[in-house]
Amino acid sequence: MKNYLLLLLLLPCLAQAQTRPSNQNLFDTIPFIPEHTTERLELFKKQPITKGGIIFLGNSITEMGNWPKLLNDTNVLNRGIGGDITYGVLKRIDDVIARQPKKLFILLGINDIGKDIPDSVIAYNYFKIIKRVKAGSPGTKIYVESILPLNPTLKGFPQHYDKAEHIPRVNAMLKAQAASLGYTYINLQPLFLNKQNRLDAKYTLEGLHLKPEAYVVWVDYLKKMKYL
Repeated sequence: MKNYLLLLLLLPCLAQAQTRPSNQNLFDTIPFIPEHTTERLELFKKQPITKGGIIFLGNSITEMGNWPKLLNDTNVLNRGIGGDITYGVLKRIDDVIARQPKKLFILLGINDIGKDIPDSVIAYNYFKIIKRVKAGSPGTKIYVESILPLNPTLKGFPQHYDKAEHIPRVNAMLKAQAASLGYTYINLQPLFLNKQNRLDAKYTLEGLHLKPEAYVVWVDYLKKMKYL
């Protein structure tokens, strides 16, 4: 955990050091930490392909969750990659499809927002991910979880994410298409909000990432709603 927190503190510097693609004038489509992405993908390749399980897919918020322990199921797979964006997931979604999961929980978007990727593009990429999973693994039940709130008032908050106004816009787009695209939208925001409608300090490390106890609240809610 200490090494991972150090990595989180380096995110702004790493983001600034990246070279913007020559054909990209509006926004950067490279994940925040390319070398970490490579390491995680190599780890995924080494894991045997087992089908019919549960997969959690996303960025660092997903990666930092100990899902097998939380669900008391060693077969649950963590497909979170710190710094990842929707474009990154589109490139690696075949790993998920090959495993034909029974249930797939997706939480993405905050890193896209940090890179100034337009709200509609984030939602569009989400829909492409969902359509590809449905085409390649039609038996998979897909759950799209809302982008979580932020708390920029806390010390250590990564300022390149301080664009909270985009979160409800993307969430609204994801919620609006749930019925037509055949997935379940899960609004996690109320679980973690304080009275100022920010991410409650008791649940967060620095206003963005979650403490271990927040994941307990998260999983308890999924169980309560019979999503698990």
